Amino acid sequence: MLPRYKNGHNVGTPEFTPPAPTRLQWDLSAECIEAIEKSYQVARNLLNDVELRIYVHDAYGKGLMKTHSISPDAFIQMALQLAYYRDASKFSLTYEASMTRLFREGRTETVRPCTIESAKWVKSMEDKTVTTEEKIRLLMAAVMQHQKAYQDAMCGKGIDRHLFCLYVISKYLEVDSPFLKEVLSEPWRLSTSQTPHGQTSRLDLKKYPNCISAGGGFGPVADDGYGVSYIIAGENLLFFHISSKRTSSKTDAARFAKEIEKALVDMKDLLEQKKKIHQKNGSA
Repeated sequence: MLPRYKNGHNVGTPEFTPPAPTRLQWDLSAECIEAIEKSYQVARNLLNDVELRIYVHDAYGKGLMKTHSISPDAFIQMALQLAYYRDASKFSLTYEASMTRLFREGRTETVRPCTIESAKWVKSMEDKTVTTEEKIRLLMAAVMQHQKAYQDAMCGKGIDRHLFCLYVISKYLEVDSPFLKEVLSEPWRLSTSQTPHGQTSRLDLKKYPNCISAGGGFGPVADDGYGVSYIIAGENLLFFHISSKRTSSKTDAARFAKEIEKALVDMKDLLEQKKKIHQKNGSA
């Protein structure tokens, strides 16, 4: 029934009685209900097993890193390598996501931050016999190697997408490859990714200090590994999302957050010593 009008004006609408609310009726068998309940318990157990630690680093940010001509991403990745070595007393395969937007329908490629150069620098930081000058040299070599690897990944010169293509072809041709089995079976015990923070025009921390967000993260890829998502939020602000599994006796998200904090402090001290050395050499 349509509303009644008089001289172009609405003079009222007919009374409308909404239908009584009804509940959806599902015709589910006992087997289906049991499967849903089992799936719910699996999802709940997985959720409860994740330990998440959010670490806000406001002592310094990308401003300090750029002052010393170091890529902020490379700087943070070196901090994660140092933190992981101190936490686990060893190096492990490390994953970092890189975009491949230079290519049509390009998605991601893998950067491997755990390199020969980064390992040498990390070991030097734990060796009191190594001079400050040598530690600085090794750090700069490590960040340069990481930056090159990141650029290569963006330009289609990475490693892992090629390995994946070889894997797909081997399956299609039914070829057994011991090499692919070995390289693709090693777990990523340190899975990392930088989360962009420029999705909003209100990123200006001075104008909109209350609009900053720690963003989101992800869980660990390996049962005995860490998942680390980080945001370079400003000149003096970094966010870290650190996750691990509660059932693992080898990892602890809160402990790893402390190691990241210590690594960032030690790296700042090293850069300050680098500045003093340059000033001394310049005045000499």
